[in-house]
Amino acid sequence: MKPKVSIIMGSTSDLPVMKEAAEILNDFQIPFEINALSAHRTPDEVEKFSKGAYDKGIRVIIAGAGMAAHLAGVIAAMTPLPVIGVPIKASLDGMDSLLAMVQMPPGIPVATVAINGARNAGILAVQILAVDDTQLHLKLKEFKEDLKKKIVKANEELNLVKYDYRVMV
Repeated sequence: MKPKVSIIMGSTSDLPVMKEAAEILNDFQIPFEINALSAHRTPDEVEKFSKGAYDKGIRVIIAGAGMAAHLAGVIAAMTPLPVIGVPIKASLDGMDSLLAMVQMPPGIPVATVAINGARNAGILAVQILAVDDTQLHLKLKEFKEDLKKKIVKANEELNLVKYDYRVMV
């Protein structure tokens, strides 16, 4: 099995957040790899990974980092593959990480999800791969339908909650 998605995090301390992307990919049966690389502490390894990812079979990269969150941008600068950034709440409520990812210069895009939004990063990676994969596209449609069903069920359960002054419309 060759990985199609690479999950990269700036430090293994980011794993509690980034594992959510891994869980989504695993649920969709998409082969992936997961590694820690630092734009600041291991720049040579980041460059080697970025430049070799396509030839290795990688088609989407998910990069999560906190604080000086340059990892996604550095990777995006060195590969033509889509890069999804996950800003991680490490300081300043994660705003520093978010701004580092969304303020990329023209020509170096990083698709960025919410702070600690690795689950959505995993789903976005699935959506990208599903563009030309009919089976994956059908799985994704079923996943989205299940999300809808969960909300409908939750709302039905919410209607069972009684309060003296609750008005039912």
